[in-house]
Amino acid sequence: MSDRLAVTLTGIVGADHVLTDPQVTRRYETDWTGRFGGRARCVVRPADTGEVSQVVAACAAAAAPVVPQGGNTGLVGGGVPRGGEVVVSLARLHTVAPVDTDAAMVTVGAGATLAAVHAAAAAAGLAYGVDFAARDSATVGGTIATNAGGVRVLRHGATRAQVLGVEAVLADGRVLRRPGAVPKDATGYDLPGLLTGSEGTLAVVTGAWLRLVPRDPARVVALLALRSTADAVAVLARLRAATRRLSAAEWFTGDGLDLVLAATGLAPPFPRSWPTYLLVECAGPTDPSAELAAALDGVDAVADVAVATDRPGRAALWAYRERHTEAIATTATATAGVAHKLDVAVPLRALPAFEAQAHQRCDEAGARLVVFGHLAEGNVHVNVVGPAADDDRLDAALLRLVADLGGSISAEHGIGVAKTAWLHLTRDATDRWAMAAVKRALEVLPDRALLP
Repeated sequence: MSDRLAVTLTGIVGADHVLTDPQVTRRYETDWTGRFGGRARCVVRPADTGEVSQVVAACAAAAAPVVPQGGNTGLVGGGVPRGGEVVVSLARLHTVAPVDTDAAMVTVGAGATLAAVHAAAAAAGLAYGVDFAARDSATVGGTIATNAGGVRVLRHGATRAQVLGVEAVLADGRVLRRPGAVPKDATGYDLPGLLTGSEGTLAVVTGAWLRLVPRDPARVVALLALRSTADAVAVLARLRAATRRLSAAEWFTGDGLDLVLAATGLAPPFPRSWPTYLLVECAGPTDPSAELAAALDGVDAVADVAVATDRPGRAALWAYRERHTEAIATTATATAGVAHKLDVAVPLRALPAFEAQAHQRCDEAGARLVVFGHLAEGNVHVNVVGPAADDDRLDAALLRLVADLGGSISAEHGIGVAKTAWLHLTRDATDRWAMAAVKRALEVLPDRALLP
């Protein structure tokens, strides 16, 4: 890094927050999968939006590329350097303001963890509608950047549905502030919605106004043993029709459960194994157990069921699903490899076909496939162990299969650097041109003639 830029950045954030020692910067330079990363020119840790603005402006003046980073739990390489970029860590922007219970909203910094938002909402008698296993380390800024989904999309929608307003820094350091103080605001373009899912390519999100939802104190979780993924899809349709209190529907297979049991030492949920499992949760102000039982009554596809209403029991059933990522990573490490993670979505009617054809392609390539995901959205987390980290031939085949089935090559993790080569599969030339035009428009220096 040039002395001039180093001095400038140090003057903005202080010497303790401009990191250049490779031993210190290493944890900022590789994504969670271990597949993507590179050396950072430096890591800068601003304390607030004003410092982010100054850092970005200084980097723009020095023609130094910037990579914004939250909790670094991403799986597509979007938040790590590729070679020489300045990593701007938002970890210090972790404020969570007192919850506005009248408006059911909370204002938070981009560095606040998902778990911190949940805790603040719960203390106020409310809840936040986005949740997933990495809640303790994933940050709000990262979830906005990727329009993260998680396990509650069925009930509350993805992150974009929770974002009432944003604060962000544009490429030249200007601060865009679109508060979410009122739920109805038809003055101009939906810039918060535009920035949600933009993966840091349009601006650095530094804060947000988030919608909160009523807290459901009564919950029941059921783990259903099934004979096929087609049965899981059919049972989900039955549950959707029979109850309005369904809050999660998570799907995994017998192969995945075997990995979890081996890696974690958890006891099997049933006396025998089954090809497919569906974990469902219903929630409401009163106990939904009877409603769920009535919905499942007489459903022959359900071969066995385990039910829990108390907190420890619910957590125990959720562990079979939430510990998949840990178990797959353990398996990959044991085989001296890395897991190729392809977050995709396919129409529900095509899910059984996708599962069968994906297994066929992996078997032919001598690779191990484990799939699981959010069933209601057809969101499949495809995990392939076997190919080398830089061998993307099987990735390409699976993503083309997704496109052929009318799906999305990224349901909730983003494009990052992992999938840029295949964006054309589901976004045509006009679509890609429109996105590039938006990016160019936000990167140019301001035209004073257009400003008030």
